[in-house]
Amino acid sequence: MYCSGVSRTLPLFLRLMADPLRWQLACELAAGDRRVRELVAAVGEPQNLVSYHLKQLRDAGLVTARRSSFDGRDTYYHLDLERWAQALAETGSALTAAKPAIQAGARVLFVCTGNSGRSPMAEALLRHRVGERVEVASAGSHPKPLHPDAVRAVAEHGIALEHEPTHLDTVRRSRFDLVISLCDRVREVLPAFTGGPRLIHWSIPDPAREAETWPAFRRTAADLASRIRLLEV
Repeated sequence: MYCSGVSRTLPLFLRLMADPLRWQLACELAAGDRRVRELVAAVGEPQNLVSYHLKQLRDAGLVTARRSSFDGRDTYYHLDLERWAQALAETGSALTAAKPAIQAGARVLFVCTGNSGRSPMAEALLRHRVGERVEVASAGSHPKPLHPDAVRAVAEHGIALEHEPTHLDTVRRSRFDLVISLCDRVREVLPAFTGGPRLIHWSIPDPAREAETWPAFRRTAADLASRIRLLEV
């Protein structure tokens, strides 16, 4: 029920812009239309090299060429900013497609060390977002009582948090589609789970260890809420 299949092929826009010379040419053309000899002078590279890279940009539809209406022997190159914006948006979409996707009916487990702050907050935030479409739980390798600042922090997100700390050993034989570890310590001691769920790690510091816990818990809740919003559900 957890979907992870996504193409790892680098989007065309990134392949093109990964070349420093093509990026230089694009920057020059962003300022206005140029002839080849002007681009050669601007980037300090041979004409044949500049022409080669211009062709790559033209083939991708990012640059167009037009004969001069004054001297037909000249060609002006133009950066198509609308196509540029479209290609950039497509690149963002390709990256978005790589984010974790959870189907309805999936089972998700959040894990941290104490199960007193980060993981119950994450559990509550995801459940609040998805309702009954996804089963959500949390556990810890060394459970402790729920931290009061965790309750306060998620209350600012409109959630009443009630949670009984759960030991990781009590859920390891339950089937989950996705297990998200929230601290570096617990990641190193994760047991083998029944069914081989997908494992994801979010490296989030323990707010209870900060000198001022309340601001730290608020930051943690905001971080978790942001990450959870990016889950494709």
